[in-house]
Amino acid sequence: MGAQKLLLLLALVLLLRPGDSQHEQTFSGDPSFRTGLDITDSSAVRKLSPGTANERRRSTLGSASTVRNVKDFGARGDGSSDDTKAFAAAWKAACSSSAPVTVLVPEGKAYRLKPITFSGPCKSPITVAIKGTILASGRMSDWDGADRRLWMLFDKVDGLRVEGGGTIDGNGQVWWKVSCKVDSAQPCKGAPTALTFQSCRGLTVTDLKFKNSQQMHVTFSKCANVRISRLTISAPGNSPNTDGIHVSGSTDVKISDSVIRTGDDCISIVSGSRSITATNIVCGPGHGISIGSLGANGAEHTVSDVLVDTARLEGTTNGVRIKTWQGGKGYARNIIFRNIVMDNVKNPIIIDQNYCDSSKSCGEQFALCRTEIRVAVSGVTFQNVRGTSATAVAMDFDCSRTVPCRGITLQDVHLVTASGAPAKTFCRNVSLSKYGTVVPSTCSS
Repeated sequence: MGAQKLLLLLALVLLLRPGDSQHEQTFSGDPSFRTGLDITDSSAVRKLSPGTANERRRSTLGSASTVRNVKDFGARGDGSSDDTKAFAAAWKAACSSSAPVTVLVPEGKAYRLKPITFSGPCKSPITVAIKGTILASGRMSDWDGADRRLWMLFDKVDGLRVEGGGTIDGNGQVWWKVSCKVDSAQPCKGAPTALTFQSCRGLTVTDLKFKNSQQMHVTFSKCANVRISRLTISAPGNSPNTDGIHVSGSTDVKISDSVIRTGDDCISIVSGSRSITATNIVCGPGHGISIGSLGANGAEHTVSDVLVDTARLEGTTNGVRIKTWQGGKGYARNIIFRNIVMDNVKNPIIIDQNYCDSSKSCGEQFALCRTEIRVAVSGVTFQNVRGTSATAVAMDFDCSRTVPCRGITLQDVHLVTASGAPAKTFCRNVSLSKYGTVVPSTCSS
């Protein structure tokens, strides 16, 4: 009888134990779509969690990994000393290790760095656990003799994981004030990307905060099999060229569960990129989520197989966009934007084959533009896109007469102006197919 009572008590405990699964939100525009981030709620930034303390501890300081603490290599972390040499020494020790190793950037400290390259290939997988703050040097002269476009570069490092919940601060204010986009009297020069990954495979970047990059915050160039998640990226809405996540020449890249508020594109996907997915994204301020620009200076550029699924755009200057220069070659194709919420967004949906980002006119007078060469845009779907437009034209399809946009699909789109008044669609040289309810439905030219 005692054993029966014990079994009954154990069964009751199991039945009454709270579930282990995380709370899920239903995306109201598509009952079949479920996500842990409610992008219909502008407070979503507060709902992004870098995981439990135990999860972070296991991933960054696992027992199977040797730890190389930058402090042990002379890093002071006082926010003013130059810790570049200490970081380089810690990386050299980690990269030469025959066993998996973690490079630890301790919590509660600020480490000031000049331009630095972490080169591979390395002997074993490396985790870089950024728990404190890494701060860019505030002296532009520290880039004399170095590549002005780079601050921190990981080059040819496979199996790399960068995480930790810490902050990467680009100290961009000193660069923005001399940008030609801020001060037209200044010459147009490049400025550093805060964190660049080049020719890396099997890469994970997760649980990090970026702020005030000199220009772009994080770039992935010629990388493959990349997983990016739970990033928070912030810079003022008027900061020049401060793209959040920039993907170039890369394949099999998945971006998820991130909040990006910058002065340029929240996410930009440019030439040579394919099989790119972005899900659960909050964007704004910024210039939206963009394919391109493509085809500048007559170049041949290609982007294909892109999915942007579940995003909220807030007060951005564009929503979801494809932008190509006149005179370029190549294509942008097989692209899907779905489950998108627009909140007071200028140009919520836009395909622009006449893109121009120059202080001088990019009009038809250019010799390249008088040819029939354009970047071809085809196979693009906008599905379940809803919300409010800050401009009267909510959908803008400005395509080429010689290479028109083909196979553009609108399905279940509902966009009105922020005042609630009907919005408009501008169409030029585009082939549209419509399914379900599409508002606004009539093209003007």
